[in-house]
Order: sequence, then C-alpha cells, then structure tokens
Amino acid sequence: MFDVKKNGAIAKRAKAIFSAGGLDNAIEQGSIDASLEVTLSEALVLGLLKQGVRKYFAIFGHGSTDLGEVLRIYQENGVTQTFNCRNEVEMAHAATALRWQYGETSAVVTSIGPGALQALSGSLASASNGVGVYHIYGDETTWGEGYNMQQIPKRVQGAFGQITALMGQSYVLHTPNALREGLRRGSSCVYHPVKPGPFYFLLPLNTQPEIASINLKTLPSIPHLPSIASTDLALYAEAIEKISHAKRIAIKAGGGTRGFDTQVKALAEKIRAAVVLSPGSTGVLADNHPQNMHVGGSKGSISGNYAMENADLLISIGSRSVCQSDCSGIGYPNVEAVININGDLDDLLHYAGTTGLAGDIGVVISRLIDQLDRSNEPELMSSATWLEDCLTKKSEWIALKNDRCSSEPIMDVVWARQVLTQPCAISTVAKFAKSKGATKFFDAGDVQANGFQIVEDDSSGQTYTESGASYMGFAVSALLASAVADKPSYSIAFTGDGSFMMNPQVLIDGVEHGARGMIVLFDNRRMAAISGLQEAQYQAEFSTNDKVEVDYVKLASAVGGVNAIFGGYDVASLQSALVAAYDYDGLSFVHVPVYYGRDPLGGMGAYGSWNVGNWVKDVQTQYLNTKI
Repeated sequence: MFDVKKNGAIAKRAKAIFSAGGLDNAIEQGSIDASLEVTLSEALVLGLLKQGVRKYFAIFGHGSTDLGEVLRIYQENGVTQTFNCRNEVEMAHAATALRWQYGETSAVVTSIGPGALQALSGSLASASNGVGVYHIYGDETTWGEGYNMQQIPKRVQGAFGQITALMGQSYVLHTPNALREGLRRGSSCVYHPVKPGPFYFLLPLNTQPEIASINLKTLPSIPHLPSIASTDLALYAEAIEKISHAKRIAIKAGGGTRGFDTQVKALAEKIRAAVVLSPGSTGVLADNHPQNMHVGGSKGSISGNYAMENADLLISIGSRSVCQSDCSGIGYPNVEAVININGDLDDLLHYAGTTGLAGDIGVVISRLIDQLDRSNEPELMSSATWLEDCLTKKSEWIALKNDRCSSEPIMDVVWARQVLTQPCAISTVAKFAKSKGATKFFDAGDVQANGFQIVEDDSSGQTYTESGASYMGFAVSALLASAVADKPSYSIAFTGDGSFMMNPQVLIDGVEHGARGMIVLFDNRRMAAISGLQEAQYQAEFSTNDKVEVDYVKLASAVGGVNAIFGGYDVASLQSALVAAYDYDGLSFVHVPVYYGRDPLGGMGAYGSWNVGNWVKDVQTQYLNTKI
C-alpha cells in the first residue's frame, strides 16, 4: 500500500542531493547519510547517480512500477529526468546515440517480457559499436510462486539474465544487497576504456521495493583509467622491420580510430601509407587528404579497394575486420604481413602472421612513431609510386562520384515520372548538412551504403553510420538524443522508407521532448539494398517491395508539431525544402522520391567480395589461399 512516510524520506534525500549540487557533494556536506536503508529501486538510482547517470528513457509497466515511483520523486526534485517513449527499440537507439554523439550515459527502463526483449534487440547497436549504455528490465519474482505474467515460460532460473548475458554483461538483482557488486560490474562494462557496451540490470518484481543496506561511499563512480599500451620494444622493432620491407602500405582505419584523427594522420604521412576507411570511420582522415583512399570493402570504392587489393603490408587500426569491411577475409590478396593496433586482444590477432601492438590506439601510434624516428632502417615508408598509383585511382573514384551525384533526374517505373537518383539526393542533403555544421545519422540499407561512399567528412564525428549492426530505424531514433542532451547539436537523419517505418514513433516522441532536427526520407518504395543484391547474384529480385502507396508527408503531418515537407523531384526543390526544414524550430520531415532500377547512375556501385549467396564458393576458395 502507499507509504507516505517512505515517499517523504525519498523526497527529502532527493531535495538534499539537488540542493548540494550532486550526490557526492551531499555526502561530503553531510546532508545525506552515506549509510542508508533504502529500497532496491532507490539504491539503484543512487548508485547510477554516482556514475553520472541522470537520464532515463522509459516505458513503464507492471514490472517497473516501484522504480518508476522513485524516478517520479527524483524528477520532481530536479535530480533525474525521465523521458517516456513509445517503443523500446527506439529508446535503446536514443540512449546509444546520446552516449555515442554527446558522451552522456543514460539508462533504458522497460517492464518484463516483450518490452525487455524489444529493448534487448535495440541494444545490438550499442553492443556492435562499442557504446556503453545501462538497461534496466523487470524480471520474474524470486519466490517462484508460479509463472509471472510475461516471464520466459520455461522452468529454469534467471532466463532473462541468461539471455541478456549473451548480448553483453548482465546482473540479476536477486538479492538487494548485491547491488554494490552489480554496479561494480556495470561500471567496468559501460565505461570500459577500449570496448564498452550495454550492461543489463534485471530487477525482479518483488525485490524492487525490498530494503537494501548500502554505503554510498563504497559504490563505484565513473572509473578513470590510464591509457595503457604495450611497452615491449621488441614488438615495435618487429613492426618497424615489416614497414622497412614494405613497398605498398595500407592502413585500414576501423571504427576504433574515431577520435584518433591526429595520430592516424601522423602515422600515415610518416610512412606514406594509403588510408582505407571503414563505414564508421569517415572523417578520421580529411576527405580531401591525398592519402585518403575512401571506404574499402564489399561496398567500398574504386580507390579504397585498389589500395586493399594491391598493398603488401596491412596496418589494421581499431578494426573488428567485419565481413563487409575486409571482403569476407579476401580483401588483401597481396598482403604479406600485418601490423594490428588494437585494444581488444581478440580483434588484435584476427589475421595470421600479425605483429600485435596492443593498447590505446593513440598511445601505441605515438610510441610507434617515436621508435620509427629512432630506427636506423634506411627506408621506412612506401615507395613514392605507390601513392601516385593510389591517387590515380582516387581521381577515378572522384570522377565517378561527381558523375553519379550530379545526375539529372531519371525516369522511374514505380513513380511513373522522372525523380532524383539516390546519390544525387544524398549528396545534396550531405552538402547542406556540412554547410550548417549539422551531424549526419545514416539508417541501414541502400541509404547507408550509398551514404558512406558519398559523405565528405573532414573529421570524425561529423557522420554516424550504424554499420555495426545495420539496425533499421537507428538514425531516426537517434534524433531523440538531441532532445535530451545537455548541449544538443542539430542532426539530420538520412533514412529509407523501410527503415523509417521501423521506428516512426520518433515523430511523436521527438515533438513530446522538444527535438530540433530533420528526417530526410529517401523513398524508392522497396528494400533497395537487398533488391540490388538479389539482382547482382541471381539476376532477379524477389519479395523486397510492395504496391502500397504511402503519403509520407500526410503521415508525418498527422503528428502535431512536425513540419512535414515534400522534397520535390529535382535538386532545386530539394534544396528549398531543406532550408525550410532547417529554419523550423522543431522536428522537420522531408520526403524525397528517388529512383530505383538498373541504370548505373542510380547507385554508387559495389567494388569488393562478400561471402553470401552464390558468391560463397568463390570467396571461400580464395579465403583458403590467403596469406593472412
């Protein structure tokens, strides 16, 4: 039953924390006791406060009412903020974007059952991209009095905890006083210096209101860990030996190089290496830098794939060597040796014959450059003709890109009229974003693939393309992060019709929470990435489109507060729509019909291999003969 006294005590603590300017100050000033007897729900909120978690994305249910009551009181007293959402996948994406783009750690709260599984599915994006987020799910009671509604209907203990542990790390708060250990594990996961990820708290329905004895001083804060790296000079000497014998060096800059722009540039210039980007590392080396060969992989570029295919030394930095990024293991047919710079030991030794320089990327590169300066090796760089050859290929790629991105509208069968090509439309929006300093988010599918081939970033962080999981609906959901960030920036979500319909509820939540940003929907009335793959492999598409017409402008306009605009059929109309969308103080939506068909001007093309479909036999045969 409702306990006025208990709620009054919660409110008193919350007021003390707010008045002191934070939990640590309140403890230091003595306005809140360090040793407390509080409910597990409040103890968790206090523990997360010590780690800087003040924001919660939530869909409450019967499995989270007690936690919700604590969050209500703490929000009323100015300590935390809770943002109610309409889809668990959406809020998992929003929490991921909040940490990825703004560095703010938040928590996702769901009930038991379907909601938890939805959020777990969405957390694949944070797990794949190494982004730390807390997830808090309701769970079955610990008394075993019978099946709880929406639990996993199986006679095993802790089924939800087992499932979440497969995605990342999890902790079932079966006993309230175990919270301290759970928070320790959570902090080391969410704030891991090399490979952070999602951490899942499972809160049984009956333990949430139970009393936990806690000592706030012993609960973990955000860990501040030193940047560590290998000091084994023999390994650096081995790496330098490989560099000295190489004539055609390629650096593959993976997603882990984001934020290490200066170090990657310094190493590349010192050894005259061609730099090949991953979809998630655009901007690590400025687009117009002569050694930037652009994206390489199964959906790469002329220049990026040329560098991969002809290099004799691979320096892989911060890369997971994902199938599409290294052409399913056959992207480097002439590489004789590998140097891998990575903080994750499993990823470090992916290739055969690797010299592994483990540790923080920035520290390792700085030490490697220092050792290169001290080396007596006569030649420590690629041959001059290597970069000249790569630049020739880069010129070919730029010419092709300019041709595709400046194409006139093409007649489309479905639209029964001339419409913009997707490269032209994406390029137009990308250039507009750059002119405004807007951050770009790309959704999965054809929009994403063409997007990372087209964008011209000058530093990392200008584009976020969730290629780790390629989760449809991520980009539009990510706009919600700008509504809750302490210092929001204007963001534009590039999405296709398929991806948008995975999470259209962001229109409602974006307005509800005050997002200022833009959704641009490139509509080709199909899952074009898969249609194109089917046609490339089997010369026929199957079940990747429909005949249902959707008036997306009318759909978006049905949500009060959304500024929905038709983007038109030509560049001038699209540019005008972008200006009107950007000038709106709120959430804008721009609908752009785009071409799909076999005209090569309709896409940026593919330049590598992939171990899928009827390509499997050829790829795997080549894989068995690779040198690395």
